[in-house]
Amino acid sequence: MFQTWLTRTLGIKYPIIQGAMQWLARAELAAAVSNAGGLGIITASIFPSAEEFRGEIRKAKSLTSSPFGVNLSLMPTRRPIPWEEYITAAFEEGVSVIETSGRSPEPYMALLRSGRATLLHKVARLRDALTAERLGVDAVVVIGYEAAGHPGMEDVTSLVRVPRAVDQLKIPVIAGGGFADGRGLVAALALGAVGVCMGTRFMVSRECPLHPKIKELLLRAVETDTMLIERSIKNTARVLRNSLAEKVLAVEEQGGKLEDLLPLIDGQRTRRGFESGDAGDAIIHCGEVVGLIDDAPPVAEIIAGIMRQAEAVREKLNRMGGSIT
Repeated sequence: MFQTWLTRTLGIKYPIIQGAMQWLARAELAAAVSNAGGLGIITASIFPSAEEFRGEIRKAKSLTSSPFGVNLSLMPTRRPIPWEEYITAAFEEGVSVIETSGRSPEPYMALLRSGRATLLHKVARLRDALTAERLGVDAVVVIGYEAAGHPGMEDVTSLVRVPRAVDQLKIPVIAGGGFADGRGLVAALALGAVGVCMGTRFMVSRECPLHPKIKELLLRAVETDTMLIERSIKNTARVLRNSLAEKVLAVEEQGGKLEDLLPLIDGQRTRRGFESGDAGDAIIHCGEVVGLIDDAPPVAEIIAGIMRQAEAVREKLNRMGGSIT
């Protein structure tokens, strides 16, 4: 049931991918998602060297025998990242899925295609999806305006962006932004996607290495508790509304430049906040879907619940005269 290109190609049970969350998408969370039937993702950029990244891959391999992937966020960073070394490490460790994001993977496509991994690229614009298709990726993850992280500058919702991409592309589309339960999964499949990418839902899970105080804050949040920052530097980010995010927005509204924003949006500052539980000193990326989340169980329970609800929705639609196989 609910078998798609995604499940068949990646060798996973359910068409669910865990989002690549900065500081949080580590071996324990990725392995938990993969063990539960989805595809776990490790975020490469949080590791200072390719060898430390390799060590995290090996840790995940010790925790699961199921497929998992890695994300390469190609956005500019303060320290240059030798992506060729990270890609080589992933291939040497037998990683079966590589997802790129942030910028075009074109500079690395020859190397990426030299391995046997399935290549995904995450985009927030249709034209970037078309470029990724031309470059030769196997599928795209298309995120809408609701998404956590960086949903782009166009303010187009998943309900529109996903079917637009499905109509325009020949390669499969995975839907991201606004998905956290079985209703969302069925909706994404109805839009033509082959599966969903969920980040915020897995932030609030037992295995996510996020401080309990911040998880509790997310559990209390509703869909109107997120805000957009970094638009002035054309790097729009959807984050939880807190004192630090409000300060970032105030600096932007006063004409602040990148150098004024960097001390506030610095990733290391957020990492420390995630570890200490000081939510006021962290930029907490989360999607509007946070309003649908009211518990923090183990990942296995989350995915099992999503699939039970998806099956119930499928049966309801079938009783209405439709047919979803």
